[in-house]
Amino acid sequence: VTLVESGGGFVQAGGSLRLSCVASGPIYAPSWYRQAPGKEREWVAGYEFTNQTRYADSVKGRFTLSRENYGNTVFLRMDDLKPEDTAVYYCTASWRLLGKLVDAWGQGTQVTVSS
Repeated sequence: VTLVESGGGFVQAGGSLRLSCVASGPIYAPSWYRQAPGKEREWVAGYEFTNQTRYADSVKGRFTLSRENYGNTVFLRMDDLKPEDTAVYYCTASWRLLGKLVDAWGQGTQVTVSS
């Protein structure tokens, strides 16, 4: 399975973006991570295997997950963006390979929020 993210861009503080992650096959528990310059990659939001959503405290109430296409397309709606949201955003998910779950990562999409 391959994951392809899109939807990043440049936006002013308070603006919105919607990121998309399209998987080439069935995926499980997709999540979004981000990595800002000079910082470690951090988890942002994701689906559990139960399909329940969870969010990092830093984005709770501003970011919203959704899925379509039998769950193989995942969206991250980001509202009220802040400069500290600037980062490369990555989609990750599990998929079945020969009966085992393995992880896949996308190439990332840049989000830049100006103050």
